[in-house]
Amino acid sequence: MKVVGIDLAGVETRPTGFCVLDLKSMEVSHFILYKDNEILEAVERVKPVVVAIDAPLSLPIGRESLEEKSNIHLRECDRELLTRKIKFFPVTLGPMRKLTHRGMKLKKRIECEGFQVIEVYPGGAQDILGIPRKSDAKGLMKSLLNLGLKGIGRKATHDELDAVTAAYVAKLYIENNYEAYGNKEEGQIIMPKHRES
Repeated sequence: MKVVGIDLAGVETRPTGFCVLDLKSMEVSHFILYKDNEILEAVERVKPVVVAIDAPLSLPIGRESLEEKSNIHLRECDRELLTRKIKFFPVTLGPMRKLTHRGMKLKKRIECEGFQVIEVYPGGAQDILGIPRKSDAKGLMKSLLNLGLKGIGRKATHDELDAVTAAYVAKLYIENNYEAYGNKEEGQIIMPKHRES
């Protein structure tokens, strides 16, 4: 059984981190992709039980599109991040619009191929797990290895390390060891359980 973690870029010209995690061996393989078709082909090759994407995959209820002017900016899951003091960018903020649009489109295409897709947020997951964010790449890599993951390459990029984190959250999801922020109707973010939970 394998899961996939994707650290999606807002546009196809920027690198997207892609990670495959074998749930039995805990071995990861990670690499960089660019185009949506490359991502879809990689998912189809792996045939994962879950695909975890680091990108907003839904709009707030009451918001029809990212183009329309509206005072609705946050989903329930985003509000929960705020409550827990986890820093993030709202789906309607400048560059996040492209990422949200791409994420929603990619989710639909992956689900059409019969794979389950979940939204994750590696930066927030790293905060909850008590490990560094990608600005400390060496510290993050060491912490991911300490979580039991194997095979992370020394030259792993920031994007690949976030994809590895996304895959780790997908593993927690499969094990039913997670929290879902927000509600299903609007869209949820899957996060590790808080240690006090």
